[in-house]
Amino acid sequence: MHNPSTQAVRRSVIVLALIFPLLTAAAQLPPEDADSWTLRKETDAIRVYTMDQPNSSFQAFKAVAMLDVPIENLMAVMVNPKSCVEWVHNCSESHAFGEGDFYDRYAYSVNNMPWPVADRDYVLRIRTHGSREDGEIVMDLNAVPQRLDNKEGLVRVDSSDTYYRFVPLGDKTRMIWIQHTDPNGSIPGWLVNSLLVDIPIKSMEQLERVAGKTRYQNYELVYDEEGKLTAVVPGKTEPKSGDDDS
Repeated sequence: MHNPSTQAVRRSVIVLALIFPLLTAAAQLPPEDADSWTLRKETDAIRVYTMDQPNSSFQAFKAVAMLDVPIENLMAVMVNPKSCVEWVHNCSESHAFGEGDFYDRYAYSVNNMPWPVADRDYVLRIRTHGSREDGEIVMDLNAVPQRLDNKEGLVRVDSSDTYYRFVPLGDKTRMIWIQHTDPNGSIPGWLVNSLLVDIPIKSMEQLERVAGKTRYQNYELVYDEEGKLTAVVPGKTEPKSGDDDS
């Protein structure tokens, strides 16, 4: 029987060492089509599923919605670093920080929690990519708690992964939102899990309303020569003056 050389074994170990972190990162969230998703609630346009996660008392959720707004409007909201307070349920503060660009940037946000639980804050790395070929846009949001100092009175979330996928369908957009968060601190899993269903429903319904506001109209998606999404910019037609909440 042939025994592999020491050099060959060493090469294999190096290859595995390089691949394993990539596999771990990709496995942070369950896939959209996993069989273990359980439908928890359904409205006219939104379905919310949950799934238990290994080594965690907190479930992941998947929300699928058909939003009655074009993808350009939605992306105008999503690239606004302060828009979290407009549409994410219980988000009370949000802003960008540090260096970054369209593809890879950082944001800070605060979420109000039910009394007497302390509010949580998030330090997030946001990566965005899309292609002209299929028109889809994907955003990955991952907690990077070490990039900002902790703030007094808030509990820093040190483990959170979020995936948004936007699929253009004419003047409408299909949105898939998958998230798993460990809120840290003394908070029971049952409390967080009880909130998982209503938060995405309220947030997506609000996102649809916000994307219809005047300030988010007439945006365009910009692609490079290779068909990769590079920016979301105001179009040539300026929004009409008047009530910005219309």
